[in-house]
Amino acid sequence: MIQMNDFRAEPAELRAAMLDAARRVLESGWYVLGDEVASFEKQWAQLCGVAHGVGVGNGMDAIEIALRALEIGPGDEVITTPMTAFATVLAIIRSGATPVLADVDPETALLSVESAERCITPKTKAVLLVHLYGQVRGMDAWSAFCDGHGIALVEDCAQAHLATWCGKVAGSIGAAGAYSFYPTKNLGAPGDAGALVTNNERIAERAGRLRNYGQSVRYHHPELGMNSRLDEIHAAMLSTRLKWLPEFTERRQQIARACMDGINTPLIRKLAIPEEPSAHVYHLFVVACDRRDALQAHLQEHGIQSLIHYPVPMHRQEPCRNVVCDPRGLRNSEYHAATCLSLPCHPQMSDDDVNAVIAAVNSFGGA
Repeated sequence: MIQMNDFRAEPAELRAAMLDAARRVLESGWYVLGDEVASFEKQWAQLCGVAHGVGVGNGMDAIEIALRALEIGPGDEVITTPMTAFATVLAIIRSGATPVLADVDPETALLSVESAERCITPKTKAVLLVHLYGQVRGMDAWSAFCDGHGIALVEDCAQAHLATWCGKVAGSIGAAGAYSFYPTKNLGAPGDAGALVTNNERIAERAGRLRNYGQSVRYHHPELGMNSRLDEIHAAMLSTRLKWLPEFTERRQQIARACMDGINTPLIRKLAIPEEPSAHVYHLFVVACDRRDALQAHLQEHGIQSLIHYPVPMHRQEPCRNVVCDPRGLRNSEYHAATCLSLPCHPQMSDDDVNAVIAAVNSFGGA
């Protein structure tokens, strides 16, 4: 079976290095907010091209902390996409703000500027832009949009580790970027982990307090925070895995190019080619098919796992039934959610695996 992810197939050298990293932490006797976290925060900030990195417990917390550090909360609205993991919207709600859902561009499945324009109100304080599937597109338009309306641009980079647009890394373009290091991410820890990145010292300082109970110095809490700290073992392992990220990213891009070139059945639709090769790091390689269930069953019969990211758009989730949406509706999001399918695209795939996926997709008859 060609799986969506295959951690057991990772290089033995990497696994050994991760065990060494864990051993280093255990021997240090310091497990929370120590040198390993500080080192990883510095490395990740440098790679993202920003001045500050703040390690937190997970990607959802990174979004919530970013919004709270920007003083966005009750009474404020944040525009985002219905095509995302539930954590994106949940983070807005947890910050106290109100999510507003705009539609997506049918060619990319990314948030539409035109739809977001229809969602602007006097209460709008930010756009939470999700770099879905690992693609960064049209950031000049988003920067101009947010600047023109006097609102903050916050980037949800959970799937876009080191994707770049015009030389700028995801997370470095807006006021803050939120990363997840969930195990399946392009840079993943063996458990939940996340980080906030920013060039704004004030945001970084407040994020550092908020992640640690609102504590400024030990036992002094000038505000109410939360418990969301990147732990030492995850930070040490992330630093180790960071050395492999460029190679793994290049392999994902190679696989995606092969699939873009090789999949040729008219029954399958592919997303638009990225504006520049480095602008998509292919956390997921996603196609669309009007007979998705049949396609997924066909692939399963050929020994290929596939998954749907995401079958239920946010406004169809029970807690979000009353969320405000684009007044013209979310037709593109609903159609994409009903037809999208993620194919295997991970660094451990062999060329034979990639060719098998392409061949199986092209042999789909749709009956």
